[in-house]
Amino acid sequence: METRQSIYCPIYYLSIPKEADNTKQSRPLKGIRVLDFGRILAGPFCSQILADYGADVIKVEQPGQGDETRSWQGKGESSAWKDDVGPISFYFAAINRNKRSLTLDLKKPEALEIVKELVKETDIVIENFVPGGAEKLGVGYAELSKINPRLIYASISGYGSEGPYAHRAGYDAIAAAEGGLMHITGHPDGGPVRPGLGMTDMSTGLYMHGAIMAALYHREKSGRGQHISASLFETQISLLINIGANWLNMGRDGQRFGAAHPSIVPYNTSRCKDGVWLALAANNDRQFRTLCQRIDREDLSRDERFTTNAQRVEHRADMDGILDSILASKTSREWMEVLDGSGLAHGLVNSIQKAFEHPQTAARDMIQPMEWDAVSTGEWKGIGVPVKFSETEGSIRKRPPILSEHTKEILAELGYTAQDMESLRGKGVV
Repeated sequence: METRQSIYCPIYYLSIPKEADNTKQSRPLKGIRVLDFGRILAGPFCSQILADYGADVIKVEQPGQGDETRSWQGKGESSAWKDDVGPISFYFAAINRNKRSLTLDLKKPEALEIVKELVKETDIVIENFVPGGAEKLGVGYAELSKINPRLIYASISGYGSEGPYAHRAGYDAIAAAEGGLMHITGHPDGGPVRPGLGMTDMSTGLYMHGAIMAALYHREKSGRGQHISASLFETQISLLINIGANWLNMGRDGQRFGAAHPSIVPYNTSRCKDGVWLALAANNDRQFRTLCQRIDREDLSRDERFTTNAQRVEHRADMDGILDSILASKTSREWMEVLDGSGLAHGLVNSIQKAFEHPQTAARDMIQPMEWDAVSTGEWKGIGVPVKFSETEGSIRKRPPILSEHTKEILAELGYTAQDMESLRGKGVV
């Protein structure tokens, strides 16, 4: 049997990483256990937030292959990993830190028994099977809540559990397309564009994380768990906010504005003399007058086309054209010196490299290095926790798990012996 299928991983991969320095009282979700059946992005992103806040997240994966994102290596990425590490990718690593990996073939009755044992002491279950899939496997809410009535069961799907599209599989790009996001993303003279990140997936994970926290609070008051459902499609509809409100109340369809804002002018990017792009916004008439002073064009604030935001929106092309010409006259560094301290929203359009080199990135601990022997360099760098607490702490305590890394550990916690585990392994259960 290949190493990647075994629950007995190489010793150096099983080494426990050093705990993050914790000078605060405690992690806010310490003592909460999550059983995570989620795959791809929305579910794992949600459970990673809970894990960062201290929850014990057990990630249930298919033996031998695991979460699909383990195989999503980018071009040239294979050289970044040691050969015997099994299925792994930086995509997977980015959304699965602080978790333990348990492999179970959920179609085996012995695996279902393990799940039921775990559920007795589990606070939260997260799943993103196609609606009805969890029930077919025997791990649906109705079945598991009988074992643990305090269980909070979080379901993520493409379209929700009801309606004509309920049983369709959900994908970020399709939800972004059908939910209107692609229609309003891109330049006016171009076609619809998918955002550079899985924004609909991640937003669904964020929504679900908040809903889980609300359900935990409700459970504290009532003693009862509940079933929560969220979908990519509903999330994307909700994210239309002002664009959606304009359509619902005025019948005005959304348009593509590139980097511009549909309701605020100026609010755009312009290329400076050195070829670097500058993002600049004046959110009200006072700020626009300040901008005119800073760029030494106070006459623009008196131009009848531009005196109010409504007039600037009406004459958007004129305003943008004038600013493009002005900003092209100096380098990005020169414009930053002019605009710094003005109170105006402004910044350079950074590459990913420059975003991570930004001084604020370091100041807020948004790069977290950790020793990991599976990486060719021996070090893995993760993105830091973006929310800081005054009394408690979110932290990266564990690197992402190798497939099945914690199966022995978790089964031992349930009372399984080494002989039991060997039998389960022989049957393909784990």
